[in-house]
Amino acid sequence: MTKHSELKTIRDYGRYAASRFNEAGLFYGHGTDNAWDDAMALILHTLHLPHNINPAILDANLLADEQAKIQSLIDKRVNERIPVPYLTKEAWLAGISFYVDERVLIPRSPIAELIENHFEPWILYEDVHNILDLCTGSGCLAIACAKTFPHAEVDASDISADALSVAKINVLRHGVEDQVHLHQSDLFKSLPEKKYDIIISNPPYVSTDEMSSLPAEFRHEPALGLAAGLTGTDFASQILKNAPRYLSDNGILIVEVGNSEYALAEQYPDLPFTWLEFQRGGGGVFMLTADQLAMM
Repeated sequence: MTKHSELKTIRDYGRYAASRFNEAGLFYGHGTDNAWDDAMALILHTLHLPHNINPAILDANLLADEQAKIQSLIDKRVNERIPVPYLTKEAWLAGISFYVDERVLIPRSPIAELIENHFEPWILYEDVHNILDLCTGSGCLAIACAKTFPHAEVDASDISADALSVAKINVLRHGVEDQVHLHQSDLFKSLPEKKYDIIISNPPYVSTDEMSSLPAEFRHEPALGLAAGLTGTDFASQILKNAPRYLSDNGILIVEVGNSEYALAEQYPDLPFTWLEFQRGGGGVFMLTADQLAMM
């Protein structure tokens, strides 16, 4: 007998979990933005069912062992504030499933939308031959680029050996090991001298004040991937300084800096940042061309 034997169906557990999550005041921002979606992501993954399931199946009864597994994960989500992707070991980005654990940040960058759109209108598809993903973490953006630009070589770097271990899992899972090359490097420092048509990065960008007030869910993520000094611009500044050496003549640089957007713009008042907009929400992502970077 399960803890709540009156709960029978997938829908029952979805409603129950959403109520528990709302009551506990959980934070959403790791792939979902509300209690119901968070609950269903947890439940459907546990049942090995797709997210686009026929709604009629929500009224299917659950076996006792399925109920016990789901109940245990709901309790963990509420009591320990563990984000759902760490509980399921799965996150989705650009329509692709990735393995994740607490060695890496949970993928959620709006840069994924740019990849899906082939970075248009900022660069021509046929002109993309070499791509660099700095601070790759789980490898999600690099792998999404590889799938979108199958003719391009993709280098992916991270300072964390743990993160690169997770990235390797995803590279092998998606069969792109001949296209995506992993490098352990502190930004550009250990990378080969090479010119890239696109450099993307979702580096640490959380300021000291923000770090002190992050919701509990973020405390499960590696601080190495979040903290970026007093104003949150430490890494973005290094990228801006070094990127010109690595960009091709017609190349573009795209970096996510989140809420540190304003601090960065104040720090570089003469750089003509293009702050990108996204149909699916999100912001704090700038684009600069090689010519614009040469103005530094």
